[in-house]
Amino acid sequence: MPKPLWAPWRLEYIAQADEQASCVFCDEAAGVLDAAVSLLVHRTDAAFALLNKYPYTSGHLMVAPRRHVGQLSELTDEEAIEVHRLAVAALDVLGRVYGPEGFNLGWNLGRAAGAGIADHVHLHVVPRWSGDTNFMPALADVKVIPEHLLETRDRLRGGWATA
Repeated sequence: MPKPLWAPWRLEYIAQADEQASCVFCDEAAGVLDAAVSLLVHRTDAAFALLNKYPYTSGHLMVAPRRHVGQLSELTDEEAIEVHRLAVAALDVLGRVYGPEGFNLGWNLGRAAGAGIADHVHLHVVPRWSGDTNFMPALADVKVIPEHLLETRDRLRGGWATA
């Protein structure tokens, strides 16, 4: 039986997941969100990287095209290349800032595949450590994220600036 863990940001997501007036990726790409709460880490002309608000682990990034595209096949060659360039840069930045032992990269295409935002494709870049699967998820069905998202954002922005 899962143990309750207080995560107040989840209620906001659950309550509004299907009622969003705009796309959070498009809002982040356009810079319309308050800078104090924005999770944007890096932006180019064709794509951008931002922190996952509901991360698997600290440093969990998503890389997306700036254009609102729902299908991977709808990406232009330029967009596809830029998303992958940013993913490669993210590996470098995460490696220097956090020193993970490995990475998971992947696309969740469609709701059934786990896409929380199914109508704007995005690539997940997840740093991994040997000890990040421990007794908490195995015995208590709880995942511990050891760093606040805004602190992670600031560290990664700084790392990107020195890339």
